[in-house]
Amino acid sequence: MLTRLSVRNLAIVESADVEFGEGLTVVTGETGAGKSVLMGALELVLGARADASAVRDGAKEARIEAEFRNPPASVAALLDEAGLPACEEGALLVRRTISATGGGRVHVNDAATTVQTLRALGKLLVDVHGPNDHQSLLEEPFQRGVLDAYGHVDVSAYAKAWGAFQRLRGEWTSLQGDASDFAEEIGRLRYSVDELDAAGLTEEDETELPARHAAAAHAAEILACANTATAALSEADDSAAAALIGAGNRVREMAKFHEPAAAWSEQLEQLTVQVQELSREIADSVSRVDADPETLQRLDERLSLVQRLKRKYACATVSDLLALRDARVARLADLEGREGRIAALDAEIAAAETNVAAVGKKLTVVRAKAAEKLAKAITKELHGLGFLKAGFGVALVPHAPDASGCEAVDFQFAPNPGEPSRPLREIASSGETARVMLAVKAVVAAHDATPVLVFDEIDSNIGGEVGRAVGEKLRTVAAHHQVVAITHLPQSAVYGDRHFAVAKTVSGGRTRSTVQELEGAAREGEIARMLGGTSLTSVVGQHARELLAKAQRKI
Repeated sequence: MLTRLSVRNLAIVESADVEFGEGLTVVTGETGAGKSVLMGALELVLGARADASAVRDGAKEARIEAEFRNPPASVAALLDEAGLPACEEGALLVRRTISATGGGRVHVNDAATTVQTLRALGKLLVDVHGPNDHQSLLEEPFQRGVLDAYGHVDVSAYAKAWGAFQRLRGEWTSLQGDASDFAEEIGRLRYSVDELDAAGLTEEDETELPARHAAAAHAAEILACANTATAALSEADDSAAAALIGAGNRVREMAKFHEPAAAWSEQLEQLTVQVQELSREIADSVSRVDADPETLQRLDERLSLVQRLKRKYACATVSDLLALRDARVARLADLEGREGRIAALDAEIAAAETNVAAVGKKLTVVRAKAAEKLAKAITKELHGLGFLKAGFGVALVPHAPDASGCEAVDFQFAPNPGEPSRPLREIASSGETARVMLAVKAVVAAHDATPVLVFDEIDSNIGGEVGRAVGEKLRTVAAHHQVVAITHLPQSAVYGDRHFAVAKTVSGGRTRSTVQELEGAAREGEIARMLGGTSLTSVVGQHARELLAKAQRKI
């Protein structure tokens, strides 16, 4: 979960530190107090686009830091793939700085990384729903994703079938065209294949050729050094081996009168053998060094050929050249047998298309069963959010097979009794869309792998009893996830397990935004402010206490 968010010099926030906990955390404050800045800070540390103008006037840089505890296993895999340090004791530290002059830095677990990696990491950690994010609920890919997640729909078989179908179609397309163009391509392919075959490349050209060339180029120097070394080790009268043998003889004589010398004698014999073996190994190795100028010329020409082919075909290694050759041989075979291959592909494509349809039909059946259950579950949640007579449906609209399946998913909504269901995108107001989004999140919460959910004014454009229902629903979702909700509704705010208030002050001609956790009387006061604005009468205060007490009894 998200345990801490620290913000320095971001817009009107000079310094703020927020400690989050489990369950539902609510954030409130007057309009313009800085709630949006706090939300923006979280989005920045999750990889959102940064703007130098967000840095507080007079500061060199803005700095945002977030700490997460016990992130999901997918985070560990991403860190490993990106070459970033693993989480120590379950702590993930993310830090981002934004320079007032442009640019910035990103660190994960104190190691530098890219914004792209940060963005990928953020998607695994936090799901943010802002005032405009409700619109994603109206888009077909989102609706399909919700259905598949809720129904645990396995699309791998269909994806495999579709991928095979697309590969065959791609090959078929590549074989279409003017015969003269193919004749020209065949000529180019034949020339390159013949050139690579004539070179007779092997893996040894990558591994052994450079070493053999270097040895031949420095053969005289190698032989001279080897002769000097073997002489010093064993061949000269005053060699190391001769000295060791002499020392060994003296130590053996000593052993007659001094017992420890027997062990020394054995050690000297072992050293003598090692020195002699090393001398023979050096001599044996250099005996294979060819000092013949013709050999050097031949190796030089071979190395030049390999390097030229690498440059010509833009290959880094001989293995790449061999793979390129095999690919061109295959393409050449396809083109030379083009007519026959096209005929074969026609049959293969037809079979693959039939398979896509068959696997797609099975996928449709699974989705249809899931759609019926999902519609009932969301309808039930909507009843608890004030849509007492509303109906919700999940329609599957057939279409030609594509990468996603053989149907589009269409969420349908009937907010009022007696009216037919219509696509949600055509009839839902912003307030209705927000509540439907919350109902969807409540249903799929147990199936959603993202550990932290953030709702930014999801209760906008609603109020009263519906606000209370939204608060209860947020708490329901918080049973499966850590939830942070920025809200303007007191009826929702009272359901928070923790409550933070954002306030704006002016001091020394500068505006500052602060964040403070509220408890007890301070929280009652904030709820009263939200209820009555500037008219903080005793009746408003009593109402605030009653709302809090009622919400706490429901915990």
